Amino acid sequence: MEPKKTFYITTPIYYPSDNLHIGHAYTTVAADAMARFKKLTGYDVRFLTGSDEHGQKIERSARERGETPIEYVDKIVAGFKQLWSSLNIDYDDFIRTTEGRHKKVVQKVFQKLYNQGDIYKASYKGWYCTPCETLWTEARLENGNCPDCGRSVEPLEEESYFFKMSKYADRMLKYIEDNPDFIQPASRRNEMVSFIKSGLEDLCVSRTTFDWGITVPFDDKHVIYVWVDALTNYISALGYGEENDALYQKFWPADIHLVGKDIVRFHTIIWPIILMALELPLPKQVVGHGWVLLDSGKMSKSKGNVVDPLVLIDKYGVDAIRYYLLREMPLGADVIYSEEALVHRINVDLANDFGNLFNRTCAMANKYFKGRLETPDAPEGPDNELLELARTTPSEVIDFMERREISNALAAILRLVGRANKYLEETAPWALAKDPAKQDRLNTVLYNVAEALRFATVMATPYMPGLPGRAWPLLGIEGQPHLHTWESLQWGKLPDGTVLKRGEPLFPRIDPATLGEA
Repeated sequence: MEPKKTFYITTPIYYPSDNLHIGHAYTTVAADAMARFKKLTGYDVRFLTGSDEHGQKIERSARERGETPIEYVDKIVAGFKQLWSSLNIDYDDFIRTTEGRHKKVVQKVFQKLYNQGDIYKASYKGWYCTPCETLWTEARLENGNCPDCGRSVEPLEEESYFFKMSKYADRMLKYIEDNPDFIQPASRRNEMVSFIKSGLEDLCVSRTTFDWGITVPFDDKHVIYVWVDALTNYISALGYGEENDALYQKFWPADIHLVGKDIVRFHTIIWPIILMALELPLPKQVVGHGWVLLDSGKMSKSKGNVVDPLVLIDKYGVDAIRYYLLREMPLGADVIYSEEALVHRINVDLANDFGNLFNRTCAMANKYFKGRLETPDAPEGPDNELLELARTTPSEVIDFMERREISNALAAILRLVGRANKYLEETAPWALAKDPAKQDRLNTVLYNVAEALRFATVMATPYMPGLPGRAWPLLGIEGQPHLHTWESLQWGKLPDGTVLKRGEPLFPRIDPATLGEA
């Protein structure tokens, strides 16, 4: 048997300075949906997430709380994992930069770059932004502040090791130009090209002013700085450089690094140049998504405007929250979050369309046939349009997902649901039920809608993984996993004699008047 095609997707490793908010949830839900989709469509998938746990900021925060850095990060990382569990995130590995397996690889990478002359020691004089953990030259500051976050910077002078990034600038520029899909969307690619053209400086890759980190293997006064430490997670988690590197051999290079737009530069310039210097393949694509914003602007702890996804999950359910994030936010764009928009999206798409179609179909099947549906008659009239849309939607969803257009993929699935709702209005089963001569036609109509619901549920599984467990019992096929697969999306697979059941609404309608209530 031919081996499955592989797919390796990563999220950023999140920084445990505090609990995560809905913006982080979006990144990880989007990566999870892509991983689940690839798995559903026959790929061998590896999905990595994790935590970036070293640095001065962590050391200071731990000290302020009277804790050791590892005590401090252990608690926050436990919160990360609880959030991912609550959001139904099915990662294959969670890498922590404090783990021994990571430390070994980071030191190996640093030593190799030093041995080949790509890392050298010099004195550093510049400006340091603690929140961003970034060192800047005077020329890069904007109005004397950090160009990334706008906050104040501290003067810094220390002996450091530097990575010869400037040596690889032309090669990196050529790579981006030769591989136009490497950075997505195109707007981010243009930003990175102009950043390289403005002149790449060599990169400070060690620090001596704090201890919380991985020591330089040949100089223990120095701690390896974030760039080499954090970014290496994508290969250390695969066992790169180890005797058993089967995962690395199988899955590298990554198919997608999914990151927020604020860290695109690190993933499309610094990380690829490190890989070039190591003579390793570059990731196939870096996708920089937008931010989840509020009317008041970007979410931040200091503004006190952070939206806690756990609160929303408790209130509305995990599938509804995942659906909202993925449907509302085209991958490259910013989206303004509001609870009103969330409730509107749940009510219109999920309660009124998807959930209501299940309710009506199961109720009518039970009312007219005690739930039991037989093999349908040959299609006629409006049947053909529904059948044709059901046949073409799966390939349309695949095309959208290949282009990372998750929102459009969901819209295509909901178009099928909407067409099935319209089909019920066109065929009026409640009128057919009044005519004993039209019982076969009534059975055919309800069978067609039930089959459309099966199609929609299979296709919606990566985005709302809790849905099938609730939907299959209603369609009477919970014990028939062969009907839950992507390969089963061929019209007419719903078996003769299937019994539909009535149940609780899949997506209860939310009263907008309850907005803001805990």
